[in-house]
Amino acid sequence: MTTTLQPATHDDVRRHELAAFLRSRRERISPDEVGLPPGGRRRTPGLRREEVAQLAGVGVTWYTWLEQGRDIKASDQVLAAIASTLRLDPHERAHMFTLAGSPQPVDESECSALAPQMHIVLRQLEPLPAVVLNSRMDILGYNSVYAWLLDLDDVPFEDRNTMVLAFTHPLWHERLLDRAENLPRVVAQFRASMAEHVADKRWKCLVRKLRAESAEFDSLWSRHDVRWIENLTKRFEHPAGRLEFDFTNLWFGPRSRTRLTTYTPSNEDTWVAVRAFAATRDP
Repeated sequence: MTTTLQPATHDDVRRHELAAFLRSRRERISPDEVGLPPGGRRRTPGLRREEVAQLAGVGVTWYTWLEQGRDIKASDQVLAAIASTLRLDPHERAHMFTLAGSPQPVDESECSALAPQMHIVLRQLEPLPAVVLNSRMDILGYNSVYAWLLDLDDVPFEDRNTMVLAFTHPLWHERLLDRAENLPRVVAQFRASMAEHVADKRWKCLVRKLRAESAEFDSLWSRHDVRWIENLTKRFEHPAGRLEFDFTNLWFGPRSRTRLTTYTPSNEDTWVAVRAFAATRDP
């Protein structure tokens, strides 16, 4: 009896390509990059399948089947968690979603995009630095003085989250004074905000990333402290000098978690510095 081999379908090819793509991206990440021990001798470079599954919060068997090209369906939430674990850039992420047979979801930056009027408001607030943040502390918009204060234009789009920057970005480490006092407060505020999002994969992936990349964050997170967001003072060590601001949070509405934060200079030297920078901008 002869068995006739069926030609590969489009879905077969797509799943095979997805499996190869996932393996290639898994093998380029070393365990130490995600805070895992080397784990002795490894047959292949990079992470093991079970490590990716653990970090992404999915079943080991299920993820193995995905890498084997089996006919299974992955939800957008699971795909997003895997993309985050494998540190895919926006193009790689879109490619993975396409291979998985799922339309690429609207990018979070588009979902959270500010209205054009808000960008006008940010510009009109100059020379005051101003930034718009959501509850996860993603940076949704900012003006040129805020960018100057923290060199934000040089930060990759996917890293524009104040938690990520405060704990993993060398320049922010240098610029932010009073870290010992401020960072515990910021982590406690972030934990309080997360109470409404404890099952959200995006929040969980962000916490996992921060715990893996920053021992300082990991230690603070383990305290389980919570605090509400307050209007306080921040000091920065900047090329223009030591700058000090009183910052004010203004929420977009009674139930909105998105807020506009403005920084008002708290001394004359800081006023001089921000006005001097603003004077160099186009009218």
